[in-house]
Amino acid sequence: MGRKKLIRFANNALANNVLEIGKPLYETIKGKWNESYFLNQNPIVLELACGKGEYSVGLAQVYPEKNFIGIDVKGDRLGFGSEQAIALGLTNVAFLRANVTFLQDFFADEEVSEIWITFPDPFNIKRSIRRRLTHPFFLEKYRAVIQKEGLLHLKTDNRELFDFTIEELQQFGFRDLVATFDLYQSELHDDHHGIKTRFEKIFTEKGFPVHYLRGRFLVKTCEF
Repeated sequence: MGRKKLIRFANNALANNVLEIGKPLYETIKGKWNESYFLNQNPIVLELACGKGEYSVGLAQVYPEKNFIGIDVKGDRLGFGSEQAIALGLTNVAFLRANVTFLQDFFADEEVSEIWITFPDPFNIKRSIRRRLTHPFFLEKYRAVIQKEGLLHLKTDNRELFDFTIEELQQFGFRDLVATFDLYQSELHDDHHGIKTRFEKIFTEKGFPVHYLRGRFLVKTCEF
């Protein structure tokens, strides 16, 4: 393991804005994010598989009236976001080291108001499709923790994943579904406040269009 990773892991262990195994709140935070961590009643927004947490940190600056939580299994990636948030003096952003599969272990029903999925692994191999973060397996988990009519956002450069997601969401009982195949040439551009993930910067610099959608969850139960 590289020296920089070791330093970042050590920083995570000391950082108040990182929740991971071994820290007291990690086991007890479910249903108590506002009460025990943020100490306010502001809406909670998640960034799933957040990587370095560019969206969590960026949106936290734009929307101080909301609380943001970046979730990823990679502690060294979370460390970047944690350090940036601390440097900026942000108290409305936290990072959770966990697998999205276990989302309901950390969030109670309807505890979340909004979810962002930014440039996830598309898992294009057929046998891996169930691992997509917009597969019904995950959508059910999101619907359990999100409030009625809570927003879900997706940004990706992968057209196959994007088309798959639109189809799944339409079957899932979504409303107000808005989509564009080229975000930076659409009227939705300004809604993103210039925030880009590392992968997004790479793809846009190469001329790839960014696909974006958002929609609202409606009902809490669905048969598949």
